[in-house]
Amino acid sequence: MQRKKLMLPIGIDQFDKLRKSGFYYVDKTPLVEQLLQNWGEVNLFTRPRRFGKTLNMSMLKCFFEIGTDSTLFENLYISKNQELCEEYMGKYPVIFISLKGVDGLNFEEARSMLEIAIRTEAQRHYDLKNSEKISVENRKLFDDILSGKSNRIEDSLRMMSQILFEHYGKKSIILIDEYDVPLDKAFQHGYYQEMVVLLRGLFGQALKTNEFLQFAVLTGCLRVSKESIFTGLNNFKVLSIADVRFDEQFGFTDQEVQKLLKDYDLEEHFSEAKEWYDGYHFGNSDIYCPWDVINYTEHLQYDPEAEPEAFWINSSGNDLVKRFVDKSDQTTKDEIEQLIEGNIIEKKIRLDLTYDEIDQSIDNLWSVLFTTGYLTQEGRAERGNYRLKIPNKEVKEVFIDQIQQWFEESVTKDEDRMSKFYQSLDEGDAQEVQNQLTRILGQTISILDTKARNEEKENFYHGMMLGLLRNHRSWIVKSNVESGDGFADIIIKPEDPDKGMIIELKYSKTFAGLEKACEDAIEQIQDRRYDEILREEGRDHILAYGIAFCKKRCKIVLQKI
Repeated sequence: MQRKKLMLPIGIDQFDKLRKSGFYYVDKTPLVEQLLQNWGEVNLFTRPRRFGKTLNMSMLKCFFEIGTDSTLFENLYISKNQELCEEYMGKYPVIFISLKGVDGLNFEEARSMLEIAIRTEAQRHYDLKNSEKISVENRKLFDDILSGKSNRIEDSLRMMSQILFEHYGKKSIILIDEYDVPLDKAFQHGYYQEMVVLLRGLFGQALKTNEFLQFAVLTGCLRVSKESIFTGLNNFKVLSIADVRFDEQFGFTDQEVQKLLKDYDLEEHFSEAKEWYDGYHFGNSDIYCPWDVINYTEHLQYDPEAEPEAFWINSSGNDLVKRFVDKSDQTTKDEIEQLIEGNIIEKKIRLDLTYDEIDQSIDNLWSVLFTTGYLTQEGRAERGNYRLKIPNKEVKEVFIDQIQQWFEESVTKDEDRMSKFYQSLDEGDAQEVQNQLTRILGQTISILDTKARNEEKENFYHGMMLGLLRNHRSWIVKSNVESGDGFADIIIKPEDPDKGMIIELKYSKTFAGLEKACEDAIEQIQDRRYDEILREEGRDHILAYGIAFCKKRCKIVLQKI
């Protein structure tokens, strides 16, 4: 009898729901033990998005909170430590808020969303409203938080911990998930300083001067400079992606991915999962993006032939990469080329930034790309210098896509150059077309992995040429057109009904081979009669272009047919 497989937790970040409803769980409960053994009163974990931060926070809540269901942890790592479980499991009041939804086009809207997040958590403790153990004054303050009438939002978390202490006689554990989202949104919409002041007050009251705090855990993508919102917090422990502590507790390890795939009888797909989703280096550990692995496994269950996809990249926008590319100078573009080709570059990285510092220099943007998962480190950092690389094939795809978009936007804005390029093509001036195209190649970024197959390299140049040609509003430009005895790479129908153009593209491994590749392209056009579709429309003045590329150089041969 075939064993029943557990459901895969796509988008499930509530630990109790996951455990009660029969979802697959990769055991991260060693986090509890490590937190207690490596004591810190305020602990900040910075990890890229979709690396299990929210699920881990939910797990911590379920472990420590008074009234917890201990069966949630049966057969998990932490249950083996009976002494620790007896001392800490279900022994503390917990305040757990997520700031993921604190957004708004202006400060008032964002502040309102923060109030809702705090009020929602207060309502989870609604029964305390009538507790005789709590002073009348504090019950009134709690009622104001519950009803949204409180004008003391900066003191609300500290006040809730005091109320919980009065009721339970225990200090609170405070969990704040996605702490940096409000700052990110405020930075984007222009009210950053107001949000800094608000969060400085909220966090300062709850985490710095709070005698009712047992300990706190915060998570986010960026380590925001302590001076901006954590001023005076001397009990603050930052655990970034560069820290060896807790390095395996966010994301999946090699062994965890192998076990997951084996549990779903998909072991043969391990190499693809590794190529696409591994490559992150946290502390001393190599880590996979869990969102990707789970989604890929789920796809394979229904379609054993499913190809890996860019699940992480597609789960939100890639504004950071676009911001980075838009600010890139020629030196930076050369460094991007090196990264895409699989090489390593060395950069001085700042692990703590304020958002308003991000745009001050391109070096700060390198730091942001590193901390948010678009780049990872190779080996250990030395004196702040990090050896950086693109972690895997998925992230490489977004670099390529974003760079192609940047290329099309920047090059096609040069109307004079594009006009000369189009005119030369139309008039059959092969040498001038070659000159213009070579200059255009020099402006962009070569994104050809040296390990890529030749057809993949041809596809890149094919896409680049289409992007250039389709910017001509009066031409009909078609790709991979069936004509004669095959498929022409590009067919162009100019305004003149008697004219037509055929372009066949080739890639050469060497500069010396460009001429021969062009000749092969012309021969292919003639042998396979690619001109047939144009002649059927009465276009008898046809220019056949054989274009060959090698890195940032090209060669063009023209044949009138």
